[in-house]
Amino acid sequence: MRIISGKYGSRKLKTLTGNNTRPTEDRVREAVFSRLGPYFNGGIILDLFAGSGAISLEALSRGFDFAYLVDISKEAVNVIYSNIAELKVQEQTKVLNTGYRSALNKLKDQNIQFDIIYLDPPYNKGTEKDALELIAQYDLLKDDGVIVVETDKRTEIVPDNSYTVEKTATYGINRITYLRKEKTDAESNLSRII
Repeated sequence: MRIISGKYGSRKLKTLTGNNTRPTEDRVREAVFSRLGPYFNGGIILDLFAGSGAISLEALSRGFDFAYLVDISKEAVNVIYSNIAELKVQEQTKVLNTGYRSALNKLKDQNIQFDIIYLDPPYNKGTEKDALELIAQYDLLKDDGVIVVETDKRTEIVPDNSYTVEKTATYGINRITYLRKEKTDAESNLSRII
């Protein structure tokens, strides 16, 4: 696995071994960042279920200021720290070795909002639905922010009225769903005027 583009383009990353993880393929990461950017002038990303940290490190390579990486697995966190050290981005990262609910609660208490939140939970467990509800409840997404959800291709994200589905795309066994905050009537009217 490697960083695809930006400041750290082509730098190799360590990955997790075994069958318990699914690293996001290079082509999927490239498609996601082509849709979102592909390059950025700052911003904060939250990477839940971060695995090797490739999504966040790609974001930093492409211009994000800071990344929060969350994973409950100690093995994953060890790989994340190794990749962070390899790129020397310790000052731009915060790693939380905890479950997603605990992490979201801590971030709420710190009044942090994110430009991008990337969710890549274990497939077919409904975890993404719970995470999306907590993100909305805790108001963790900036008004112009995006949530990217990676799921099995058969899983359809049906958001509550907090979000709208902006786009979906399928890559092999993966489905990527892009969500934005649902605008209030006042915001919708303003955007039409502008």
